[in-house]
Amino acid sequence: MSATTSIEVRKPGLSTTVQDGGRSGYYHLGIPPSGALDQYSLAAANALVGNSPDDAALEIVYMGPELRFTGPAVVAVTGAAIAPRVNGETRPQWESFTVAEGDVLDFDYLKAGARAYLAVAGGLDTRVDLGSRSTYVIGSLGGVDGRPIAEGDVLPVGSAGSGRAGLVVPEDLRISTSKDVEVRVVMGLYDHRLTDNGRATFLDTTWTLTPVADRMGFRYSGGTLETVDREPPFGAGQDPSNIVDSPYPIGSIQVPGGVEPIILHRDAVSGGGYMMVATVISGDLDVVAQSAPRTRTRFVEVDLETALSLRAERKDRLARLHAALA
Repeated sequence: MSATTSIEVRKPGLSTTVQDGGRSGYYHLGIPPSGALDQYSLAAANALVGNSPDDAALEIVYMGPELRFTGPAVVAVTGAAIAPRVNGETRPQWESFTVAEGDVLDFDYLKAGARAYLAVAGGLDTRVDLGSRSTYVIGSLGGVDGRPIAEGDVLPVGSAGSGRAGLVVPEDLRISTSKDVEVRVVMGLYDHRLTDNGRATFLDTTWTLTPVADRMGFRYSGGTLETVDREPPFGAGQDPSNIVDSPYPIGSIQVPGGVEPIILHRDAVSGGGYMMVATVISGDLDVVAQSAPRTRTRFVEVDLETALSLRAERKDRLARLHAALA
């Protein structure tokens, strides 16, 4: 494959960004990790084309782009069900395939899920900021000038590496998407601010994802959480959901005013003054990422030991994925 292949953006899609595994080590400075919201689907797309798991690819949200390749390449699309097409002919997802010089890749309508990942052998060779190519729009970092791709952009592709067509992710190692999901959480850091009734409401309610669902956070509607009466401490304000200030873990769930829980995701701010009643376990952040508006969501409490066990299971699943495609 040619090392000079690039991708011309004819149509950008709704909100298509360059994302990799993320930038670590700067969250304490207020710079979030960014990176693919669905880390498993990114790793699968990269594995299909022979890339490293964290190489840069395109994260496609709800509506796909139209792209022209200036040279041959091996590509793969994973994640949400949005079928790729080459020159109008449908290609499979979760399988690597070739495109030739001059080919145009676009996408059918989204059928399920929310975010798809397009990887190309060699990875996208866009700019690196603070050790990552991931796009963080608010900070204008990474990607293409720190923004979503736009019509007329040209995305350079790195060395083609060992990509080959015809690799297929086994069915049992693909993600599944649904309009009814369970998201496992560890309660805390501020769940003590809830009454027993408030805690029960949080765990027993079927919450509905609102249209406010982006890389910063996912907002849900469905109930009101009762909080413990208190004399607010200095600096916390009068709202019972306020705290003085705290760092926010990725995946933490804040509930401003006791209504509409917000799951903070990979572009979220690093701290603030809202209580966090629970934190989504790391493996289920991918489930949140694939939730489209109106997804019905139940929060399921697990303890820390279970959360760590589920993290180990996810690591094993990734190992099986790479073994299947080796």
